Amino acid sequence: MVTIGTVISRVKNQVKGVRQDAFLTDRYVYSVVVKYSQLLMRRQDSQNKLMKFNSIWRTLDCLELIEVDRIEACCAGIKSGCTIKRTKEKLPTMLEGYWGPLIRTVSSIDVSEELYATTPGQFTSMTKTTGFKYNKFKYFWYLNGYLYMPNLDWDAIKVEAIFTEDTTQGDQCTKKQDLGINVPEFLLAEIEAMVIKDLGARMSIPTDLSDDNINPNR
Repeated sequence: MVTIGTVISRVKNQVKGVRQDAFLTDRYVYSVVVKYSQLLMRRQDSQNKLMKFNSIWRTLDCLELIEVDRIEACCAGIKSGCTIKRTKEKLPTMLEGYWGPLIRTVSSIDVSEELYATTPGQFTSMTKTTGFKYNKFKYFWYLNGYLYMPNLDWDAIKVEAIFTEDTTQGDQCTKKQDLGINVPEFLLAEIEAMVIKDLGARMSIPTDLSDDNINPNR
């Protein structure tokens, strides 16, 4: 497993190999890594190439659900009789793919039933079709950090996604740098090259000097 700290160190070492006076914080370098990771992951997602990389997906085994009204779920157009459940807490930040947050599965706790991704508008339209009463599928949508699920009587769900922050419940003293980076290893070289090029371009821009404010006619 390649850690976040390993990637940051490799980038900083290469940048400092060119500019010995380069000062880069780990936080800033990681923010640039995330930016290009998302760019390349979106490209992979658009080609449906991410699902097979099991190492990049993380699972939240039990997300508690609560009932909310249809207005909050953006489903005001649904006829009465529909109940909406929502994850009690917001999900950790997820990497954005080509089609939205990178979620591989939403299912029952025992994974015996899976929910299908939709949107409030699409689901509202479905409910107005004549054959909807025969539709036995379960659905979810992502909105403002929460997952919403119509007509679901479960108390909790299981979610598998690509998160950009730690989702473990282990040692709270674990440093972020020691966590694995949720990116396929074959993309890391390209990501690091893009980050180094970005940082190099930024550092080549001269900083503002106090002399710039001096009138040249003086």
